[in-house]
Amino acid sequence: MKIALMDSGIGLLPAAAAVRRLRPDADILLSNDPDGMPWGPRTPEDLTGRALDVALAAAEHRPQALIVACNTATVHALPALRAALEPGIPVIGTVPAIKPAAAAGGKVAIWATPATTGSAYQRGLIRDFADGAEVTEVPCPGLADAVEHVDRDAVDAAVDAAAALTPPDVRAVVLGCTHYELVEERILAALEARRRAGLPPIVFHGSADAVAAQALRRIGAEPAPGADPTGTLSVLLSGRPGQLPATALGYAEGRALAATAAAR
Repeated sequence: MKIALMDSGIGLLPAAAAVRRLRPDADILLSNDPDGMPWGPRTPEDLTGRALDVALAAAEHRPQALIVACNTATVHALPALRAALEPGIPVIGTVPAIKPAAAAGGKVAIWATPATTGSAYQRGLIRDFADGAEVTEVPCPGLADAVEHVDRDAVDAAVDAAAALTPPDVRAVVLGCTHYELVEERILAALEARRRAGLPPIVFHGSADAVAAQALRRIGAEPAPGADPTGTLSVLLSGRPGQLPATALGYAEGRALAATAAAR
């Protein structure tokens, strides 16, 4: 079993780690685009072209599924990726987990990039899936870039700024950018510091576990977390064979993937 994941940078690490947890025997292929990152500021047409190049490079290695581990690429390039690869290779997009976050009621905040916050895409998800919950859209300028470059000071500044825009009595937080899951603990600490005493803990809703499980469903495989840890790890850097970026080792998910690869 081989599952590929794509993103411009290391935002794919949480989903890759989730795949590894569900299927330790799965071969994982990470297809990044260091030559074209970041994708966020690009036009939709330009971004789609970069995403297609990254996806087609991964497809040459014949994975059974491809996870688009990037919210921005999902928004703009998912139809083109599916047209190019399906039905031969199922393509799984990444969508903010608004529906499960709203299901329990209470206030919900969505942390996302400035480009996604207030977009027709995100507003449509809120309209269709928030089920009447009170939703606050929180832009997080600079956070994804800070996470990508493992800039702790910049992460702290971006997280604190976004926390100040988040209602202190929010019940659930949706992480609408895959990079944000890498600093979930830092985000939680910033929100809890502003939280009134006596309120229940904040529930986070990322996308990594959901997209990993969906990838298995699309290829007819069951989770088998107890399987022999025989899965390999390979990396493409703008289509070229390479190594896991050094920045990935700044996060637990990257270190876990590197450790399992070194053990093979």
